[in-house]
Amino acid sequence: MTTLKPPTLSVITVVYNNVRDIERTMLSVLTQTYPDVEYIIVDGLSTDGTLRIINRYRNLLAKVISEKDEGIYDAMNKGLAAAKGDYVLFMNSGDEFYDNDTVEKVFATARGADIYYGETEMINEEGESLGRRRHETPEHFTWESFKYGMNVSHQAIYIKRSTAEPYDRRYALSADIDWIIRAAMKAHKIVNVKQYVAKYLVGGMSKAKHRQSLLERFAIMRKYYGLFPTLANHVVIAYNLGAYWLKHRRTND
Repeated sequence: MTTLKPPTLSVITVVYNNVRDIERTMLSVLTQTYPDVEYIIVDGLSTDGTLRIINRYRNLLAKVISEKDEGIYDAMNKGLAAAKGDYVLFMNSGDEFYDNDTVEKVFATARGADIYYGETEMINEEGESLGRRRHETPEHFTWESFKYGMNVSHQAIYIKRSTAEPYDRRYALSADIDWIIRAAMKAHKIVNVKQYVAKYLVGGMSKAKHRQSLLERFAIMRKYYGLFPTLANHVVIAYNLGAYWLKHRRTND
């Protein structure tokens, strides 16, 4: 009887001048109970002490790239090109695996999926839980699932490396949505692991440049779903957003 070799996961962390959070993210990866993890860090030539922390664990890392880049998705493409694992996962500085045995649990749910995905918990800068993301993870995920918003976070989706294409750098803030949709279009087997798999640090560049991010997301949705369906879907998005904030405002009052 042939025993299938456990898949290798390439975890890629992109960072630039985030000395406050980088060690927490690194330890989240390095303490995983799953043995077949390749850890790659892509640093944008940090000057704030981030590299000093990275070098503290250098012997545990598969590869460190530290050089100037042309934005976050250029850095992610460098990590993707360096990856050798069967699957890739981006766990950027400030984010974490949900538990030390998360990767082990993900791969134990099913064999040979093209994509595994799960739920994400939001955390603040102090590491305190802010609860589940507003967009609930769908029971069944397909390339059409993002038509009402990004309901699977970047940190919570494991994609087979042979399926993962480079990020489209025409999108400065939302290329991750386009990247996941393209991978999902090629996927034959997508598995919902039905558990929390990641902690997401709220904020980031897309928050700071919210209008540009929204325009890019609309352009991506229009490309895949068509103009009129995207306009109609945004009516639903606006309604759901309003209902969400109204519900939580009443809860907090």
